Amino acid sequence: MKFSIFEKGFGLVDVLIGTALMLIIFLGISGAYQLGLKVINQSKNRITATAIANQQIEMIRNLSYENVGIIDGALPTPTGVLASTTTTTLNGVEYVIERNIKYTWDEIDGYEESEDDSCYLDYKTVETKVSWSGRFGGEVRLVTDITPKNIVQEIASCVAQPGGLLSVKVIDASSIMVADPLIEIFDSGTGESFGPYMPSTGEVNIPLTTSTYKVVVSKTDYNIARSYGTNEVANPENECHARPHPIVLEGLLTPVIFCIDKVSTFSIDTLSPWGVGNFADSFFDETKISEKENVEVLGGEVNLATSTEGYLDSGHLISISTVPVGLISWDEFSFTDSEPVNTNLSYQIFYASGTEWYLIPDADLAGNSAGFDNSPVDISGLNITTYPQLKLKANASSSATSSTPVLEDWQVSWIVSEATPIPSATFNLRGTKQIGTDGIDDPVYKYSTTTNSDSGGHIDIPDLEWGSYIFTAGGTDLDLVDIYPSSTSIYLSPDTNQPVILYLEAENSLLVTVLSNDTGEPVFDASVRLYKTDLSYDVTQYTNDKGQTYFIPLEAVSYNLEIQAYNYSDLDTTVSISGDNTKLIALDTHEE
Repeated sequence: MKFSIFEKGFGLVDVLIGTALMLIIFLGISGAYQLGLKVINQSKNRITATAIANQQIEMIRNLSYENVGIIDGALPTPTGVLASTTTTTLNGVEYVIERNIKYTWDEIDGYEESEDDSCYLDYKTVETKVSWSGRFGGEVRLVTDITPKNIVQEIASCVAQPGGLLSVKVIDASSIMVADPLIEIFDSGTGESFGPYMPSTGEVNIPLTTSTYKVVVSKTDYNIARSYGTNEVANPENECHARPHPIVLEGLLTPVIFCIDKVSTFSIDTLSPWGVGNFADSFFDETKISEKENVEVLGGEVNLATSTEGYLDSGHLISISTVPVGLISWDEFSFTDSEPVNTNLSYQIFYASGTEWYLIPDADLAGNSAGFDNSPVDISGLNITTYPQLKLKANASSSATSSTPVLEDWQVSWIVSEATPIPSATFNLRGTKQIGTDGIDDPVYKYSTTTNSDSGGHIDIPDLEWGSYIFTAGGTDLDLVDIYPSSTSIYLSPDTNQPVILYLEAENSLLVTVLSNDTGEPVFDASVRLYKTDLSYDVTQYTNDKGQTYFIPLEAVSYNLEIQAYNYSDLDTTVSISGDNTKLIALDTHEE
């Protein structure tokens, strides 16, 4: 029988190869089975862990904001009611629950501990990790943010004790936020200080415990705004300029607004409603003479001219015209002369009509046609419309060739609308802003003062808050008859210097004008003393650059008047006061 080679049996090698192949196949099937079991278990455990984690997240979300935290937590971990780690067993698997809760600083709200974010614990980030161990162990992590309902709840995280939030907002007169104000907080009961705060935005939220607080807001070159207690003002106003101390209550927001702006100044002049102008000539030259005939002007005197026989028998002298600016009324004409025996000087006053000059008729100025011999001459009754300018005429005569009358000086004065400073005048200044009322419901004003001008009739009152102010007379003897720029109230804008003129009058007053008898020019800084011993009145003032000083108020009596000036002779006289009076004084140069 013949056998083919292919009919042989399996050899050892064949058996080994076949066995290896079978092993590979069965091991693959077993590995796939094991992998399937692992995937199924992992999926089941992960689904369970995810459910546990979601359950934990929902449970945490249902907690109040202040309770979301770890027991005995320390910043940045908030303190709350949750344990950091717990376990639970489901379907025979133990799951470990780990909670990681941290405060989060939000850049939008002011990053970390910036000056613009007084409470930088903005919200809480909660991470929950659920893990399981064993042959097929794993973990699931879920993260969520827990935010406060409002800023008060956020700020409560920053308060060591239960409290609320004081929100301070600072604006200027135009309701624009003030950058970098200085905000100081004081507990009104204990005096404990908080801050200071200088928010660049002008607004700050301050976490505070429950109490009543005094707030003071300021800035360099700005006014101060503050709150007031009932011990200071019975009923503080509830407005941004002056308000009651704010009360911070637990869990509540207490907003307050304060108004500050750059301070301003009142530049105040105290004046009479009128002043005095004058024309004077002491005849040291002929610049104030328009016409002369048969007279000579020499060395401060006017004499009759001479001939070979002696003095001429008559002559005259006419001044240049006086044209006052702001004329209210004429005052008086005065002169100084001497008339030896057989000589005479008389004076007349002329007015202009067109280009011609005419003698003022006696109907308007009694005695003018005959001429005046006694000084002074009252010309206050002249109508300023008919007689807006005047000329003076001196008529000299002598019946003896050896004698001449002598005119030493003459003057004419008038009242003008250019006011005269009133020194040391007392007045009241009050702002219209109220900080509340007193015990009898009378208003209490934020600013009120009584002060007086200096010796020159001027005063600057700086560091005033913007707003409306009212001026009134400071005593019963002075009447405030007008105010510039407003007779009612004056609004003071921020960062300004506001000029103010107070026009004051009294029933009796005296305006003294001191001139040089040599030049007719005003004497500056002359000492003028007015006194009345039995009235205990004794006041010394100094003349201004117009040679004037004003005494007000006075009694209707006679006063003693003393004038002293450097390089001039002293002068003592009396003056009788009744109504508004003027006194023109000519001082002689002091002779060494």
